[in-house]
Order: sequence, then structure tokens, then C-alpha cells
Amino acid sequence: MIIGIGTDIVEVPRIAAKLAKGEGFRNLVFTPFEISYCEQQAVPAESYAARFAAKEAMLKAFGTGWGNGGINFDEIEVRNDAAGKPEIFLIGKGADRYALLGIKTIWVSLSHEKNAAVAMVIIEG
Repeated sequence: MIIGIGTDIVEVPRIAAKLAKGEGFRNLVFTPFEISYCEQQAVPAESYAARFAAKEAMLKAFGTGWGNGGINFDEIEVRNDAAGKPEIFLIGKGADRYALLGIKTIWVSLSHEKNAAVAMVIIEG
């Protein structure tokens, strides 16, 4: 059974501008694992933007959006499996929400290019 669906699109230049201002945005929104991954990519801002979109899409799939569910951005972590497929891992209040909703699977798809990044999340219970 589908519990929730979320999608989000982000302007890569907007994320690049936030990243250029210093470490604050990066450390507030992304986990150390995500920062390490994104910094190793050819165009880090595209990877950061895709992960930001995934976090927004996850919050929409939860039905809370940003700020209403008490889940921080750094409690939603995007990783890639050995084949490169993105996966979402939930930490802290994100993990609590996962358990509360009886989620069995989180499906996530990411795409990005020079100017935009998009993510789609489906949660199944």
C-alpha cells in the first residue's frame, strides 16, 4: 500500500549560491556522509541539489512538508548502493516517523543537470 508520494525540483544555481556562502547551509542540511559524497563529484552543486530535492520530496511523502513534522533535513540521508541506485536512510525523528507510519520500503529517484535537480519519493507500507 502506498502511504505517501512526494516530488521536488530545485534550481542548481540556487543551491550553489548557498554553498558558496560558507559551511552553515551545508552542515545544517546535509550529513557528513552526504557532504563527503557530493564533494567527490564532478559538479558537487548538482549532487547537493538532488539530495536537497530528495529531502523535500521525503517530507512531502510523509505528509508534513518542511517545518511541520519536526524532522530536520539532516535526519534524512541519501546514499547510493553499490550499483549507484539512490536510497534514503532516516535518522532520529525521521526514523521515528518511519516506525510510526509502518513504512516497509522507500523508493527514491533522482535526476539532475546543469540548472535543475528533481527527486521523486514513494513510501510503501
